[in-house]
Amino acid sequence: MEFATKSIWVGQEADKTTGATITPIYQTSTFTHEEIGVHKGYEYTRSGNPNRTALETCVASLEEGKHGLAFSSGLAAEHAVISILKPGDHVIACEDIYGGTFRLLTEVFEHFNISTTFVDMTNHDELKKSLRKETRMIWLESPTNPLLKIFDIAAIAEISNKQDALLVVDNTFATPYFQKPLKLGAHIVVHSTTKYINGHSDVIGGIVILNDDSNYEKIKFIQNSVGAVPSPFDCWLTLRGLKTLAVRMKQHQENAFKVAYFLQHHNKVDAVYFPGLPTHPNHEIARKQATGFGGVVSFKIKGGYNEANNFFKNLKIFQLADSLGGVESLANYSTKMTHESFPVELKKKIGITDNLIRLSIGIEDAGDLIEDLKQALD
Repeated sequence: MEFATKSIWVGQEADKTTGATITPIYQTSTFTHEEIGVHKGYEYTRSGNPNRTALETCVASLEEGKHGLAFSSGLAAEHAVISILKPGDHVIACEDIYGGTFRLLTEVFEHFNISTTFVDMTNHDELKKSLRKETRMIWLESPTNPLLKIFDIAAIAEISNKQDALLVVDNTFATPYFQKPLKLGAHIVVHSTTKYINGHSDVIGGIVILNDDSNYEKIKFIQNSVGAVPSPFDCWLTLRGLKTLAVRMKQHQENAFKVAYFLQHHNKVDAVYFPGLPTHPNHEIARKQATGFGGVVSFKIKGGYNEANNFFKNLKIFQLADSLGGVESLANYSTKMTHESFPVELKKKIGITDNLIRLSIGIEDAGDLIEDLKQALD
């Protein structure tokens, strides 16, 4: 099966009992046993549920991975992955990273003696110099949030393999429609399924995909023991959204190109960040390792906080909000929203400034989106 077909049918065959074409919602906390130790594969929904199995199976297939494990949020998925480390282990993460991941690494796991060094992963020499004998995990996003840097996943996978460290790639922005990190050498892929996988801004969720059986069993044990799992209805909603991922990503990207070109030529815009533009410093790497560039465009408006705030207040279609990846267009003020927990010095170093605006380009008419940006800028 090709991608669009798999997203509709893998793990979602017609119900064997009733013939229902769409997977029914198994809204139950517990399952009846036939006798002691004999059941139909499910005992208790924290441990497993047919809706969750369908979601895990389908997303794993789209990432071309062997195992999938769904969680109640993207951060719950990330927490489970980092939890396979031991006290004294060291993580290297890209410095341009989602604020929630930064907070998880620095304010949660540091208390358990798991330390993190943040580096610019476009600089492989800097990455290699940051390696320690205790380094057991390398964590990156590509594209990154919010500056949309692209990292050479295959090259970093070689570095991680020599170090005997796990390479974890957050593939939320690209989605498996455009990029498959496991095929590039990554060991684990994570997603906030809240974003493009679901695509309708009505579910919080996360998922982990991997091939290694041993790490799968470790993360599955954490999934069951901690219990941060999605409800059957959340899984059903996410599967509903997943069916249209292919057509949505095409439209997100088509609109993103048009918005990026418009912003590039506007006299009130200082800089535009979109991997699809030939002017993007990592454009060639993006072309090499992915089939597309996604639907997020960031830019710097001329001025600072006041100009950015006036822009937000005048938007009509774009909504000022957290999150991204839904069918609707959103605008985000990263320095005070997703990345407020970042130290001021780090924000300054990587370019999260008072005039940085991140746009999640929806699937509305592109002309309407451009007109909205134009009137808000003008």
